[in-house]
Amino acid sequence: MRTSIATVCLSGTLVDKLHAIADAGFDAVEVFEPDLIAAPQSPEEVRALCDRLGLRIALYQPFRDAEGVTEPEFAQVLRRAEAKFVLMDRLGVDTVLVCSNVATASIDDDAVSAAQLARLADRADAHGKRLAFEALAWARYIDDYRRAWRIVERADHRAVGVCLDSFHILSRGHDPADIERIPGDRIFFVQLADAPLLSMDVLSWSRHHRLFPGEGGFDLPAFVGHTLRAGYTGPLSLEVFNDVFRQTDPARTARHARRSLTVLEDALESGAARPAAEPRELDQVEVKAHDTDAVAAVLERIGFAPRGRHVTKPAWLYTAGEARIVLNEHNAAGRDPHVAGFGIRTDWPEEAAARAEHLGAQRAHRRVLAGEADLPAVLAPDGTEILISGPESSPAWPSEFAGGRGTPDPAIRGIDHVNLTEPAADIEEAVLFYGTALGLARDSSAELAGPAGLVRSQVLRSADGAVRLALNVVPPFAERAAASRHAQHVAIACDDLPALIGRARARGLRTVPVSANYYDDLAARLELPDTDLERLQHAGLLYDRDASGEYLHCYTETVGSVFFELVERRGRYDGFGAANTPVRLTAQHSTA
Repeated sequence: MRTSIATVCLSGTLVDKLHAIADAGFDAVEVFEPDLIAAPQSPEEVRALCDRLGLRIALYQPFRDAEGVTEPEFAQVLRRAEAKFVLMDRLGVDTVLVCSNVATASIDDDAVSAAQLARLADRADAHGKRLAFEALAWARYIDDYRRAWRIVERADHRAVGVCLDSFHILSRGHDPADIERIPGDRIFFVQLADAPLLSMDVLSWSRHHRLFPGEGGFDLPAFVGHTLRAGYTGPLSLEVFNDVFRQTDPARTARHARRSLTVLEDALESGAARPAAEPRELDQVEVKAHDTDAVAAVLERIGFAPRGRHVTKPAWLYTAGEARIVLNEHNAAGRDPHVAGFGIRTDWPEEAAARAEHLGAQRAHRRVLAGEADLPAVLAPDGTEILISGPESSPAWPSEFAGGRGTPDPAIRGIDHVNLTEPAADIEEAVLFYGTALGLARDSSAELAGPAGLVRSQVLRSADGAVRLALNVVPPFAERAAASRHAQHVAIACDDLPALIGRARARGLRTVPVSANYYDDLAARLELPDTDLERLQHAGLLYDRDASGEYLHCYTETVGSVFFELVERRGRYDGFGAANTPVRLTAQHSTA
């Protein structure tokens, strides 16, 4: 599959964009006319740069308002077109995108539009150029790709074909199956964009909310399948208008875009985008800082016991039940405590790591000495390290820690989930990466109000729920706020949480306070027996329930940007107590 991307997808100058696109591994590029107009480089210099970078300029776009106009207006269309064809000669590109008219069209007649496209094609053909005619979803008359094809067919000119854009077709609810009625050699170009399923005017939807494949609600594998069965052999090109992507680092966005096409390609080949090896459990969580003593104190008060210090590194392992938390001070000068990584266990660790690399992840460099477990590790887009262990290595690596003491609290069972924070600009990339590289499916999502703004949460989980990640989107204006207000946390699964909290408090654990108003509301909403309510309030626990079971939980104090959640699931409760999150956010805001 040949790949392409429009320069409009990225931030930066045209030169910045071209370097990012080439570095990400694309084969070709669509040059968006405003990017060229603003560039100080000549068309010849842009062409030479693309040649050096190994990029083919596959499309120049857009040429607007070309058909459905009066003869005097069409004379101006031909004049504009001649200038563009000369420019395309200088750029070395042979295809131009011609959009259906949105502004100056005054004649709603297929015969007129076809005749004008044919005359325009005569001029294009004289320059060795082609016209890819695209039906815009908000065009004045021609807003359906099937009508665009009928007009191209009627024009009957070798230099005129159609451009098929998934957004323009799927946003209007048009059936893409009819694409297969178009001869493949008359499909001159295919553009791809996903999008959330929103109810708003289609122009605003298109200009601000497009996403890369796999991130929205469109069935792009089916769409592309129709184009391939029609016989299309050109590149699959991304054209994603998105306010966030046009403000973020172009190199990272380009890698994100290329990853989305890899996922799409895999889905086309296999019928579904699946990882090489599904995760079986969360094997460990790593907290990193220049000084981890304060985190160690919190863990011991919860009921963890130190397993020991690593034999060669300044790192300590704390365990309880099946939960393993590594406190690492290696190469952490100047850093406050933060969740630096986590480990998963799979049956095929090398295959899982290879899958992540196939999707553009970088291998994490780890210094491993003789006798130490050499776990494959990859980096998530934000730098979070993911260590991958297998059936043999999972029980082996903890033996590298020696000198432990004490006995963990028997009520602690394991790690329930890990909560990571992502800037708003990075959330879609993170969801795509964790979903495809680790085989985690999108689960529940929520928008929750806190003192520093609205927090959006997206849960990802393995098929059996053994691995759960919750990704929280930090409100844009809150990214500069105190770290504790938007800290990451590790949720610890427990039995008999009220009793555990009593023992933990005796060991000195401090938890986030819960207001009396919360318990008054709890009594009104859920009609809990007075004895249960009193026990929850005495222990400072939050509570939720659904038809499947109950959820008890509380939160520790925050150290750096890390805190811990203690949870007890009763019955088959599978949520996260989302309704209680504003209570936690308010309490943390007050104590920050």
